[in-house]
Amino acid sequence: MNKVELVFRSIGERTSNIALDFAIKNINPSKVHLIENVKPFSKAMKKILNIDYEDDYIVFMDADCIIMENMQEFLQTNTAAYTDCFVMDKFRGTIHTGVHITRRDVVEEMKKVEISKDDIKYVLRPESRRRNIALENLGEKKTFKKFRIFHDFFQYNQDIFVKYAIRELRSRSSYRQQKLEFCMTNWNNNDIDYIIARNAVKFTRNRIPPVTGPKQVSEYIEKLPSIAKEQLIQFNIPEKKPLSLQEVLDFRVAYNTLPDPNSEQKIFCIGLSRTGTKSLTVALYLLGYNIIHYPSDQQTLENLIDGDYRFDILKDYDGISDITVSPYYAQLYKLYPNSKFILTVRNKEDWLRSFEKHWSTRPPFDDPNQNETYMKVRRLLRAGVYGTYKFNKDRMSYVYDLHKKNVLDFFRNKPRSLLVLNIFKKKAWKKLCKFLNVPRPKSFQEFPDVKTNEYLLSIASASYHQFKKNKELT
Repeated sequence: MNKVELVFRSIGERTSNIALDFAIKNINPSKVHLIENVKPFSKAMKKILNIDYEDDYIVFMDADCIIMENMQEFLQTNTAAYTDCFVMDKFRGTIHTGVHITRRDVVEEMKKVEISKDDIKYVLRPESRRRNIALENLGEKKTFKKFRIFHDFFQYNQDIFVKYAIRELRSRSSYRQQKLEFCMTNWNNNDIDYIIARNAVKFTRNRIPPVTGPKQVSEYIEKLPSIAKEQLIQFNIPEKKPLSLQEVLDFRVAYNTLPDPNSEQKIFCIGLSRTGTKSLTVALYLLGYNIIHYPSDQQTLENLIDGDYRFDILKDYDGISDITVSPYYAQLYKLYPNSKFILTVRNKEDWLRSFEKHWSTRPPFDDPNQNETYMKVRRLLRAGVYGTYKFNKDRMSYVYDLHKKNVLDFFRNKPRSLLVLNIFKKKAWKKLCKFLNVPRPKSFQEFPDVKTNEYLLSIASASYHQFKKNKELT
């Protein structure tokens, strides 16, 4: 049984007192460390890392999160080095933010990490930047878990402005910018929270050009609270009254009366490796679906070994992509009959060249870049899908043709369940959106072209499939 400490970080959010009460109830920590009114967050991180922790795990959480679910069973049995919690966010749907479950050895490693003062990633995300380096040093990876946690539904107007000014600064890569634009198209123009957030984004874009250096960005972030006050006065927007418990309980009731999404409605990307499964994962992410690419955690390994194709990880995701599910479409269709299946294809000769290059840098044994569980998943799937650990052109060509034929034969009488998609051809976006019956966002021009796991993880680790729920509530 794990012992757990709680680090509760507050800068006077409207939710602070109620969030702390719910956190203590649902986490049951042995100790509570309060980090209050320390700005900017980089300074708060220094104070957090000066604490002498004693328990097995530390839950770091922000006061803008209200935990509505008992987490104790998970916390007491968890073994992962780091778990990022999915929450329901008013502005961005289901995302991972605000509540982080970290093993003590990772925290101790975070204390040792040295950060360059010119590191813009640290300026914008001091906690995640330091933690990611610590995880890499320890050879560990992050995991994700969905809990019922409300995020940013009850915030003060000033805090909303500050957050979305910083959100704009964090969204300056092309994909993040597109994602932010997509979020904003779903914001209700009659909701004052969304109006404030939109103004904060616009103000920051005009004030801080993309080429601005780390020092200037840091100075701007420190000034944001006073800037927010000035802007709210200018727009004649009064501040909200303190949050009441009844407001939270009423919201929970409203949320619980909404119909639950059909758990059988999943998306499975069943193309072979190097057919564009990473790019498709990002495209689905941009459309609001939370898809995990090639999961390699211990539970997924055990599911594969046991032939349990329900996949425990689907409790936290809308679907899975790549060869984790590629061979199991028949079983998955039986388990999740209302789901959508996408077979990615490409020119076979191009695929063979790309596939050979891909495998040449990923040995089946003794890969220093991966842990033991990942390597077991790699070998199991290589044997199961391709029938070999090493590249063989004739064998791979045969597997490609057979997989495509078998998928088409299986779905021949189920045309609404399968999309055959070549992401390298024109109209890929149009075909995908038509198949999923969703409008194509105007902000997405070219189909994503994602070639590495690192790039995939940097932009596709959250989703927005709760937007319709959010709009009904607001």
